[in-house]
Amino acid sequence: MPLSEYEQRVLEQMERALTSDDPRLANTLQSSGRRPVLRYVVAAIGLVAGLLILVLGAAGSNVVLGVIGFAVMFAGVAWAFAFAPRSKGPEGAARANGSVGARPAAKGARRTKQGFMARLEARWDHRKEQGR
Repeated sequence: MPLSEYEQRVLEQMERALTSDDPRLANTLQSSGRRPVLRYVVAAIGLVAGLLILVLGAAGSNVVLGVIGFAVMFAGVAWAFAFAPRSKGPEGAARANGSVGARPAAKGARRTKQGFMARLEARWDHRKEQGR
């Protein structure tokens, strides 16, 4: 059943409000979030190979081989899920005008990597400036 005009307008207003309030969340929800299949295949191969090495190490009472097997399993899964490349720019934030891209740097902010607290402070300052 299609939405009425009123429901479509309300939905569009909600989308705009979400985009302006939290652009990173809006961008995350809009993206497909699909990772390359090859990454999962390599992770599965690493998982199976590591499990095989681990079992062989346990069967032969070889602790070093068991540790190596566990490390191979862990590395395969970590590579598949934790180190996935980002598909868009460094922030990938959707702007209030609908465009997508990295946010402009805060006044006086360096382009180099910043610490966690510095990024939080920059976001706080940016939101305070938008509210004025």
